[in-house]
Amino acid sequence: MSKMKKMLAILLALAMIFGLAACTSGGGSQGGGTDEPEESTTPLVVGYSPFSSKFSPFFSETAYDQDVYTMTQASLLTSDRTGAIIYKGIEGETIPYNGTDYTYYGPADLEVVENADGTVDYNFKLREDLVFSDGTPMTIDDVIFSMYVLCDPTYDGSSTLFAQPITGMAAYRSGMDTLLNLIFNAGRDNTDFTFFTEEQQTAFWEKYDAATTALAQEIVDYCLESYADYGAEDVTTSAALWGFDVPDNTIEGFAAALEEAYGADVAGMINTEAAGSTVEDLFPGLEEYSTAGVSTGTSAPNIEGIKKTGDYSMTIHMDEVDATAIYQLGVSIAPLHYYGDKDAYDYDNNNFGFPKGDLSSVRAKTTQPMGAGPYKFIKFENGVVYFEANDTYYQGAPKTKYINFQECMSDDDKLNGVITGTIDITDPSFSTDTINAIEKANGGELSGAKVETNTVDNLGYGYIGISADSVNVGGKENKASDASKALRKAFGTIFSVYRDVAVDSYYGDRASVINYPISNTSWAAPQSTDAGYKLAFSTDVNGNDIYTSDMDAEAKYAAAKEAALGFFEAAGYTVEDGKCVAAPEGAALEYEVWIPADGSGDHPSFMILTEAHDALAELGINLVVKDLSNSSDLWTGLEAGSVPMWCAAWGATVDPDMYQIYYSDVANGGANPGGSNYMYDIADPDLDQMILDARKSTDQTYRKAMYKACLDTIIDWAVEIPVYQRQNAIIFSAERVNLDTITPDITTFYGWMSEIQNTELK
Repeated sequence: MSKMKKMLAILLALAMIFGLAACTSGGGSQGGGTDEPEESTTPLVVGYSPFSSKFSPFFSETAYDQDVYTMTQASLLTSDRTGAIIYKGIEGETIPYNGTDYTYYGPADLEVVENADGTVDYNFKLREDLVFSDGTPMTIDDVIFSMYVLCDPTYDGSSTLFAQPITGMAAYRSGMDTLLNLIFNAGRDNTDFTFFTEEQQTAFWEKYDAATTALAQEIVDYCLESYADYGAEDVTTSAALWGFDVPDNTIEGFAAALEEAYGADVAGMINTEAAGSTVEDLFPGLEEYSTAGVSTGTSAPNIEGIKKTGDYSMTIHMDEVDATAIYQLGVSIAPLHYYGDKDAYDYDNNNFGFPKGDLSSVRAKTTQPMGAGPYKFIKFENGVVYFEANDTYYQGAPKTKYINFQECMSDDDKLNGVITGTIDITDPSFSTDTINAIEKANGGELSGAKVETNTVDNLGYGYIGISADSVNVGGKENKASDASKALRKAFGTIFSVYRDVAVDSYYGDRASVINYPISNTSWAAPQSTDAGYKLAFSTDVNGNDIYTSDMDAEAKYAAAKEAALGFFEAAGYTVEDGKCVAAPEGAALEYEVWIPADGSGDHPSFMILTEAHDALAELGINLVVKDLSNSSDLWTGLEAGSVPMWCAAWGATVDPDMYQIYYSDVANGGANPGGSNYMYDIADPDLDQMILDARKSTDQTYRKAMYKACLDTIIDWAVEIPVYQRQNAIIFSAERVNLDTITPDITTFYGWMSEIQNTELK
């Protein structure tokens, strides 16, 4: 099952929690016996969704926890308002944005050298005046320590620095494995106890079997209770809805299917598949197995490509160009003396601050972050994270002495907190209800005497998806044929013509229609002024424009239906009197589209589907709109391959790399492991090669052209109809926050925290 379902489960869980209580108390003075004047102890209060207490630059998981550690850390690399990397951080780089010149600083300078042999050197020079918040000087050893943590064979956090083509990485990570992997891979009947004891093996398999059995039973119980209307009546049908084949209709068979799918990734299995339980619930003590590194043979004593060149300089040598690598190199510079053991650090003798395979000292500080960022973490208590200014921060001591991150349980609590005076900054969902409440508080304006509203484009976009395996002519083995593409283009043409009216009706000015499957926040997103830019699905089967500039909405709808009928004919449908009366082999006269609209039509694409239903009915096609009251049903159905079409949204990253979503790995005979192309089922070697080629260049002009070709290919496959780019909002208390001091020109990539050291209360 995919990580998307895991994230959805988290979001749904949070949504349920949000309705339980209001914001916890946390807006008062910091206390602690200070003798400073009362006004200096008044904290700036930020309303947040609940935390998970993993405030580690190495092991945090949620965005909320990441914001906590970000307050305390300095990253090796920084970026500007467009997300572009700053290469001259020490002296600063001045870059214009929105008509204003801004100067950006960072802890280091970076020089990238592409060598004649295809290798790449990333040369870093660290500032020599940096200190951590406890006053300890920072050196390049702290950077090297941080990188070795992220590259340790037992590291299991979210960073993928270890996956970059750094010279010698594989040699360093070999010859060691976790106790969990060793026991699992040895098998149940193992009699070789070289690397672990028989008692450890026995205990592991007992816990493993108990965990998989309990997990299987939990899923079945959940399906029987929640999915009876979708066919859940026993183990086999419940497992099928969850994406597993269990023909023997037994819990043991389901547990075996889970084991086959996940193997030793027990935490991944439980986090992804569980219907309510946690890892600790089902497999207590798993961390003892998954974090213990065991030496199994020879390995390199160091990572050859991580080279110290001075007390404040280093080089990362990579075997090949990878345009995404630079975003992995901007690590948080964690203090060696705090997270590791300074006495265990000796670069020349290949000792890097902790025993290889033992990150226990790092894990022990997960809830207590410390670094060289603008603020010092004080404590997390009663739903409030307390910060105190770091007066040694390299960009200047923060103007506000104290900041509290205060848990709130709903968007209403966040908004009401700002209006009533208990919260100074927060990020409620930018819904119509939120807008109405803000405008009411401000006397009709989004920004006024009570609330200042700042909006940015969301790092992601909404879309309608079509499965090539489910919507084709002649079976999925023919999903790449012209006829299959024509069938999907018929639907794409009808869906796309109703985007304007639907997005405007749902979002108004808070969203805009997009024409390529990429977020408008990306530098790679095609612009209307670019050569070759076209409206999505705006040409007919002969390649002619469907619409003219003088068409009104009704004329466009009529033109879209005519063009769609042409695509149906090209797909092999029998057409009589302007209607499809028979479908070609493998296709149908009825298709289903799933939309998670709470069973009430509450979704930005719902109007598109209702209008498309009526339009397609006129063409002889029945579009069945399945409005899901439970959003998790969509991801379950997608995993099971039972959803022909659906409505959803993608999150994006700073870099527009498309590997994770669209790369099919057809050359290796299988789907991209961990990727999301299983939903679209694209199998296109040319697209795969373009995605790889774009990764292997740092020339942004070349990459943008290559990604435009990729986007055109995705549109040609007609598996994704781009719909909307929405906005997010950050709101400030205009009564308490000095608005002249907040980060100016906030963007998707440069948030309100980017210049937090300047923010002041009135």
